[in-house]
Amino acid sequence: MPRIHFLDVTNRDGVQTARTGLSKFGKTMVNFYLGKLGVAQSEIGFPFLFHEVPYVRAQVALAEAGAFGDLRLSGWTRAVAGDVTASTPLGLKHYNLSISTSDQMLRNKFRGKFDRAAVVAEMVGAVRAAKEAGVATVGVNAEDGSRTDFGFLTEFALAAKEAGADRVRYCDTIGGETPGRIGERFAKLASAVGMPVETHCHNDLGMAVANSVAGALGDLDAGQDAWINTCVNGIGERSGNADLVSTILALQNGFGVADRVEIGDPLDLSWARRFAYWAAYAFNQPLAINQPGVGRNAFAHESGIHADGALKDHRNYELYDEDVLGPFPADWHERRGRVVLTGEYGGMAGFRHVMDGLGVTVAEPELTFKLVQLCNASTGRPLTDDELRLIAAYPHQLALLYPGLLA
Repeated sequence: MPRIHFLDVTNRDGVQTARTGLSKFGKTMVNFYLGKLGVAQSEIGFPFLFHEVPYVRAQVALAEAGAFGDLRLSGWTRAVAGDVTASTPLGLKHYNLSISTSDQMLRNKFRGKFDRAAVVAEMVGAVRAAKEAGVATVGVNAEDGSRTDFGFLTEFALAAKEAGADRVRYCDTIGGETPGRIGERFAKLASAVGMPVETHCHNDLGMAVANSVAGALGDLDAGQDAWINTCVNGIGERSGNADLVSTILALQNGFGVADRVEIGDPLDLSWARRFAYWAAYAFNQPLAINQPGVGRNAFAHESGIHADGALKDHRNYELYDEDVLGPFPADWHERRGRVVLTGEYGGMAGFRHVMDGLGVTVAEPELTFKLVQLCNASTGRPLTDDELRLIAAYPHQLALLYPGLLA
């Protein structure tokens, strides 16, 4: 039976959101949480950019050391052979290669530089370069796929498959898709090319999650696995991307959906709240009070009829149990009253006090303390309990984030 997998793009599409940002250590924490949730793959960023290189090296080392569980790490580049050649020496085994395919983009973005034939040729060259470099899986992105002529989209996908690609990413770049249309196009495209079509849905009409589910069902109807792109808390360009937790909940609990699908990832939603609240803190984007599953009001009742029904049996007014989403975080740095913290300008006494209080065994105190100082300096905010635990567990791998500073 075909199955659904998750490929989260928080560390690529999410971090390029306007008016926000995330440190390289913060991006590392995203991978940590995705591993805890059991997501299949994380698109970790742009390995061809000079300032991503130490970060990518650190992620590869952390993955090899087991810090992210079974999470696969992938890179994003343009579908340009030169970008691929510059990226592959860093050790990532999975890639998505992107190029625009719609007539709108060809006319008004490329402005004559590429026609359809040139787009296909550029993409094929990039896929071949990736495969020749030993990349294990390649997804090819049809940017603006939702506005791309279906005949050309099919031609593009077939050429990608022939060159060695494993998936084609259908990008609803401007968020104009609707569930009925995308489900039909996915089923038709996946049948025509005989490989998975990956969802990448933006939320400009508030339908990113619905479109992602509908597209995935189209894949399954065509007998192909489905790969769904998500971002934590639905962040992303403009109005955001499909929210990770909402999409999982929809597949697990949606009427007429839950009994049709099999999720191929070993998902563990008991980390959902910790991830969501960490992300809101790290990105400085407050979590919506009505955010599905993890918002403060997701299981709150006040009106008389609802409160009465929920008190008798919470299932009267709740679709799923809140226990599956795990505990709310209660971090050391959020304690009120007298509290000693550790960070950029702290000392060894405060560092030991916090780590002892968290029950964290520190095998290499000097290196770990320096990393705490550097990570706090890079984030500009107090470090969370999970961040401190990760630093203590993998100091040598995390030191790769800061080349030349920890010799």
